[in-house]
Amino acid sequence: MSTNDNLVPANFISQIITHDLKEHKNQGKVATRFPPEPNGYLHIGHAKSICLNFGIATEFKGTCNLRFDDTNPEKESIEYMQSIERDVQWLGFEWAGLYHASDYFEQLYGYAIELIEKGLAYVDSLSAEQIRLYRGTLTEPGKESPDRNRSIADNLDLFQRMRAGEFADGHYVLRAKIDMASPNINMRDPAIYRIRRVHHQRTGDDWCIYPMYDYTHCISDAIEGITHSICTLEFEDHRPLYDWVLDQLPSLAHPQQIEFARLQLEYTIVSKRKLNQLVMEKHVQGWDDPRMPTIAGLRRAGFTPKSIRDFCERIGVTKQNSWIEMGVLEYCIREDLNENALRAMAVLQPLRVVIENYSDEQTLELEISNHPQRHELGKRIVPFSKVILIEQDDFAEIPPPKFKRLIEGGEVRLRGSYVIKCNEVIKNADGKIIELRCSYDPDTLGKNPEGRKVKGVIHWVSEQHSLPAEIRLYDRLFKVPAPDNEENFLDAINPDSLQVITDARVEASLVNAKAETGYQFERTGYFCLDAPDSVDGKLVFNRTVSLREGGWGND
Repeated sequence: MSTNDNLVPANFISQIITHDLKEHKNQGKVATRFPPEPNGYLHIGHAKSICLNFGIATEFKGTCNLRFDDTNPEKESIEYMQSIERDVQWLGFEWAGLYHASDYFEQLYGYAIELIEKGLAYVDSLSAEQIRLYRGTLTEPGKESPDRNRSIADNLDLFQRMRAGEFADGHYVLRAKIDMASPNINMRDPAIYRIRRVHHQRTGDDWCIYPMYDYTHCISDAIEGITHSICTLEFEDHRPLYDWVLDQLPSLAHPQQIEFARLQLEYTIVSKRKLNQLVMEKHVQGWDDPRMPTIAGLRRAGFTPKSIRDFCERIGVTKQNSWIEMGVLEYCIREDLNENALRAMAVLQPLRVVIENYSDEQTLELEISNHPQRHELGKRIVPFSKVILIEQDDFAEIPPPKFKRLIEGGEVRLRGSYVIKCNEVIKNADGKIIELRCSYDPDTLGKNPEGRKVKGVIHWVSEQHSLPAEIRLYDRLFKVPAPDNEENFLDAINPDSLQVITDARVEASLVNAKAETGYQFERTGYFCLDAPDSVDGKLVFNRTVSLREGGWGND
C-alpha cells in the first residue's frame, strides 16, 4: 500500500450492519465488543480491532464493551488487564461496559450442564495426545472416543465431580458431541472444559475447571447482547462451532460473527508468545520499549493516538490478508507531528563555535516561533551567547559537492539568528577539530546580509544555556520485512535498532518538556521526552521518526 494513497478502502462490515438495520435485525441495535485475552500488552494489530469495534459502535450510535477473555489464568495477570484498559482509553475510546469472561463462570457451567442433559456433551478420559490422534486429519475423518456414548447420568456425575476437584489436572475433559467426520476439524467433538488447578487473578481458587475459548466466547457475546461479533480471519473456521453452541442453547441470543483480515505490518511481529520472548530474554527493555509494536511501546516512542487511528483508517478493513508497509505508519505519524509538534533545536554531536566579535558578557534572548505555520502555538526564548554549539556534520574542511553549510572562510545563517563566518579551525594534537573561531554580522538578525547571498541555514544551541541530554535514535527492530518467515525470528533482529547519544545538548526551553508532547528537533527528526528514564538534570529523548521517508539514521 502506498503512502500516497488517500483512498480509504470500503468497510464491508459497515455495509453488512447497514443492511441489518434496514432489515430491522436486532431491533435496530448495534452492539460490539473488544475481547482481548490479558496475557500480554496490546500491539498495533489490536489497535486495528479496537478502532474497528469502537468505530462501528460510534458510526451506528451503538455500544462497545471491553471484555477480558480471562479463562487461561496460567498466562494472565492484573497487570495486563490494567495495561489494556490504559491503552484503549489512550487511543481515545470509552467502553459501554467492562466485563470479564470470569463474570460468567457460573452461567457457563450451567450451560455445560444443559448440553450434557441434552446428550450434546460428554466427559472424556482420553489424554490430550490421544484426542489429537483420534481427531483425524484434514483428509481423514476422526474416530470416536470410547467415552463418547457414556450415559447422561454418568456424564453429569463426572462433570460435577470435576468441578468439586476430585480429579487430577488433565484426567478428564468435557467435550461437545458434534461430528467426528465433519470436514471442519473444529467440529470434531472439541473440548469445552478442562481441569486446571491454577489460581485465578479474579476468582481465586473457586474453580479448578476452566471453559475453553470457543465455548466461552460465543456465550459471553450472547449474555452481553452483542449483535455483531467481529473477529479476525483465523476464526472463520471456528464460526460453525460458534453458531452450533448458541443453536443448542435457544434461551440465548445469537450474535452474528463477522471476520476481517488481521494486520500484517512489515518489520514487526505481533505474536504475543514471541513478543513475550523478546521481553523475557531481554532483547528489548520491556513491553514498552519504543522498538516494540505494542501500543505502550508506540506511545513511549512518541506516536500519537491520532496517528494510530489514522493509520487504522487508512489501511481499511478487508477480507483479504495483505502486508502493510511500515512506511504507511511512519507517514501517519509524520503527518500528525508536522502539523502539531513544537519546534526546538538540539545538537546531537556538538562542535564548539566561539564568536570572537561577540561580547563575553552579552546574552541575547531571541524569540523564535514554536511552529512556523501555527502562530497560535506562540514563541519561545532561545538565548544567544558568545559560545555556541553546532553539529559536527555542519562543518567540513573539504566540503562535498553542493555543501551548503559552514566551511573555513565561508558563511552560514544560524537558525533564527545571525549570519556567521568561519575564520579559523582549531584542532587538538591528534588533528581532530575541536573548535571553530567565527565572527558574526550584527546587521543580519532577521534579514539577509547586504550585497551577498547566504544559502545555508543550520541549527545551534548556546553552550552556556543549553541542557545536557541523552538522545536515543530508534530504528526498526527487525532488518527484514517479514521476520516471522525466518527460521529463527531472533536472527532477524536489527543490531543497529538503537543508537544512544549521551553528550547531546538541547535548547534551554526543553527544561519544561512534557511527556507525550511531540517535538521536531529542527533538521534532525521528531522526538519525545522519555518520561520513565528522564530525571532532574538528565533529559532523555526518544526519536519517534525521521523527518522524511527512508531517512532513518541519515538526518
